[in-house]
Amino acid sequence: MQPARADTLASFLQDLSPSDLAPGADGFGPVRDDIKVAAVRRGGDTIAWAFLTSDFVGTTGYSGKPIHVVAAIDNDAVLTGVKLVKHSEPIVLIGIPNSKMVKLTEGYAGLDLKAEAAAGGDAHDLDIISGATVTIMVIDDSLVRGGIKVARALGLGGLAPQQAAGPKREIDMTRDRVADWATLSGDGSVRRLTLDIGQINAAFEATGDARAIKRPETGDPGDTFIDMHLALVSVPSIGRSLLGEAEYANLVNWLEPGEQAILVLGRGAYSFKGSGYVRGGIFDRIQLIQGDRSVRFFDRQQRRLGALATPDSPSFVELDLFKIPADAEFDPAAPFRLQLLAQRAVGAVEKTFLTFDLGYSLPEHYLVPVSAPAVLDSAADEAAAKAALWQRIWKDRTVEIGILVGMLLLLTGVFFFQFQATVRPAAFMRFRMIFLAFSLVFLGWYTNAQLSVVNLMALAGSLRSGFTWDAFLMDPLVFIQWFAIAAALLFWGRGAYCGWLCPFGALQELTNRISRRLFRIPQWTLPWGLHERLWPVKYMIFLGLFGLSMVSVPMAETYAEIEPFKTAIILKFVRDWPFVVFAVALLVAGLFVERFYCRYLCPLGAALAIPARIRMFDWLRRYKECGSPCQTCGNECPVQAIHPTGEINPNECVNCLHCQVLYQSEEKCPVVMRVLKRRAKVGEANLQAKLGPPPADHPNATGKTAS
Repeated sequence: MQPARADTLASFLQDLSPSDLAPGADGFGPVRDDIKVAAVRRGGDTIAWAFLTSDFVGTTGYSGKPIHVVAAIDNDAVLTGVKLVKHSEPIVLIGIPNSKMVKLTEGYAGLDLKAEAAAGGDAHDLDIISGATVTIMVIDDSLVRGGIKVARALGLGGLAPQQAAGPKREIDMTRDRVADWATLSGDGSVRRLTLDIGQINAAFEATGDARAIKRPETGDPGDTFIDMHLALVSVPSIGRSLLGEAEYANLVNWLEPGEQAILVLGRGAYSFKGSGYVRGGIFDRIQLIQGDRSVRFFDRQQRRLGALATPDSPSFVELDLFKIPADAEFDPAAPFRLQLLAQRAVGAVEKTFLTFDLGYSLPEHYLVPVSAPAVLDSAADEAAAKAALWQRIWKDRTVEIGILVGMLLLLTGVFFFQFQATVRPAAFMRFRMIFLAFSLVFLGWYTNAQLSVVNLMALAGSLRSGFTWDAFLMDPLVFIQWFAIAAALLFWGRGAYCGWLCPFGALQELTNRISRRLFRIPQWTLPWGLHERLWPVKYMIFLGLFGLSMVSVPMAETYAEIEPFKTAIILKFVRDWPFVVFAVALLVAGLFVERFYCRYLCPLGAALAIPARIRMFDWLRRYKECGSPCQTCGNECPVQAIHPTGEINPNECVNCLHCQVLYQSEEKCPVVMRVLKRRAKVGEANLQAKLGPPPADHPNATGKTAS
């Protein structure tokens, strides 16, 4: 038996050909001791450097384990080749063909890391595979951040190590002397970029674009195209001088801790904001750049300024304050630039662009040295990068998160006020069908937020190897659902998810309802004895998978294919035929036995039922006659979760609330019907008492008979 091989760059290079990482390469050099890279050689010359992403970044995948990618970077800081060499991602192992992941990863060859460093890692489009969003974003983050670290460490493409030159400086917040415009513009507190019509036309002519040259800016060459000024007004002295005391106080109240603000002034034929700007949008003509990071401004980060407080300042058409968020990691003591995008229409909708930089460096008299500079260790940097990655994912999915939270709040309201919600059977049934359809389409087919027993096995594996939140926070819709389920288990049991939010459960119920309505599909009711003995099957499946995961997580994840979720929901039946046949067979069985899979096979339902035993409340109302003698609810329960003796089995109940509809039914519930009859008799007797005895000639009078 061979010993397990360590996951190192040297071990992975043994299985790779040099030409896989750089065209024409014929050999690898040894892994360096100082930096974990190996030379990729051609004819003895080093043409690129190979590195393992997990050596430079610690981001883990959804499995809680690193995704190992070997990449090579040339002297111009461009990736020459990329290979996915090892991973433990469950979504890939059982839902996505590995070849698809390999192909996408290899597509990163040619990525220019100089552009990524300048744009903060956002210079390329992210290609997402449906159902593997988290995994792809982890690979992307690892390649970009790891590649930039290697390029900086080796000085490739002109990227120098990211370290401060000289002592660390910070703003002197005690300096608040007010100065006039001439002083501020003279000492560099206010910086300026000026372009005239002649300069902008000449710049577009230099591009050689005939379409742009044909459409020059109108006006005299000496006329102002744009006169743009920039000042860092979160510095007390500059802010008080340009804004005045009242406006500066408003600015301070507007800014949160760690945030900074700039003032941008403009006049001339060209607007730095643009006429196409709308509320809720982004200012696409300017961006702030500092080192590798860039900041674009949204409407919520902008405020208009009425006038400057300096009496000797020129007049401006545009006066705008822009907030720099704290998570941009902007250093006000370090140089930065405001980049202006000058655009020119070259067609009906097509435009071409040029950029111009307005550099800014805070004058020395606003700065003081930091007596004990704080040094961030690599662990802190890595933790910050991981947090930034999942925070980015959450921001990108704000709309989906809002919709899911709305669904959860609506469902919570229905459960808390279930008696009122079920008082009108037809309306409640329409609501339930609409909710299930939305769960299927939105949570399932659109956002791929189907939960799986694989999630629980990944959690168990993470707890054994050292739990971190990062991997679980990277899929916000799944994380929110699990958080909500944890709370729901205390109140209602597993049915809150299984009966309402599970996309595959919704698909089963909807297809059953449609087939019954359109094709009159008969429903099979299994004998109670057989039905009761089939319940434990799903628990056996779950315990088997859980035990297998203790031995081999990848093997357990493979056998978790008993779940048809990936086939029917994630991949929408676009998969190899055996998987499709299995999923369709379960759905066909569900046409005759409603929610067949949920009742007898679902390991996720079994996993949720076990902790649901601790639920604290019993919300479903019952009469003492339920089960003896009345069997109405038991006969009509869609999943046969009600015992013949009348008790509801919370482990099998999906909280469809049909029993609560029957609880109030005037047509089906014998208890309600008996109460209504009694009330009718009492009402009739009371009415008779109020009217008194009938007259002597009335047919119902005593001693009279109708003739």
